[in-house]
Amino acid sequence: MDLNLLRVLDALLQENSVSRAAERLGTSPAAVSRSLARLRRAVGDPLLVRAGQGMVPTPRALELREEVSALLRGCDNVLRPGAGFEAVHLQRTFTVQATDLILAGVAGPLADRIRAAAPHVDVVFLPEALEGGPALRQGTVDVELGVLGQLDPEIRTRHITQKRLVGVARTGHPLFDKRIDARRFAAADHIGISRHGKRRGPIDQALAERGLQRRVAVVVPSHTSAMILARDTDLVALTLADWLPGTAAALGLRTFPIPFDVAPIDLGLAWHPRNSVDPGHSWFRDHVAAAVLAPSGPGDQNLRG
Repeated sequence: MDLNLLRVLDALLQENSVSRAAERLGTSPAAVSRSLARLRRAVGDPLLVRAGQGMVPTPRALELREEVSALLRGCDNVLRPGAGFEAVHLQRTFTVQATDLILAGVAGPLADRIRAAAPHVDVVFLPEALEGGPALRQGTVDVELGVLGQLDPEIRTRHITQKRLVGVARTGHPLFDKRIDARRFAAADHIGISRHGKRRGPIDQALAERGLQRRVAVVVPSHTSAMILARDTDLVALTLADWLPGTAAALGLRTFPIPFDVAPIDLGLAWHPRNSVDPGHSWFRDHVAAAVLAPSGPGDQNLRG
């Protein structure tokens, strides 16, 4: 049956009047009368009959009143974006692609937020092996989190925050014996972090502009291995400012400002547009962004008291 006929029937059964039903629907009494005639033929019942100056519903109409009203409410909920969404009832698994450094700071607070609001939601973190967009397009990944590189043209993004790069070395490193300037920074042996074995980046470009060059003695594929290597050697690594300070202290590491200007790192979210208006996905993205803005790691809770 035409959904519009059901709306007319609902208005008639609520108002018991063609004219008032027409006013409620924003149409003419003649149009409502024509629809009533169609409804009578379809149902095989007069539905509304004359009683003096007004109209009264038949027994069949009374039976239909609540059923039709409930049916229309259900249709409206289906067609209204996000209608009736309640996170507590959500049963879903979301996949997030992120570097190990971002994962270490985000996983804890994100898990706490999700568990409190939606106990039936699970989160799977994946490495950056699938970065660049195809995994989002294919549905293998729900959200890409971190420094967003080249993405498929349809991919949606959301900027979360900027982070400065800082140096990190073991607490007793000779670099801390004097003021760290650009020349002393460049003279130290460094750890490069790249899954593809790249040895140069923005730091090297900034040094070159000052006539300096650093030696990248070791290249490792993850921030975790770089931090452990910096703990056990006199090699210098890079990390994000104010990110997991408790973890760095627990490893016996100390951070220091890079002694020249380097562009900050942009952290953001990326997702496929098929998920843009999905209420569950939107809710999850908001929680991921909030977790990035309030990261934590081993020992960090103690630092915050």
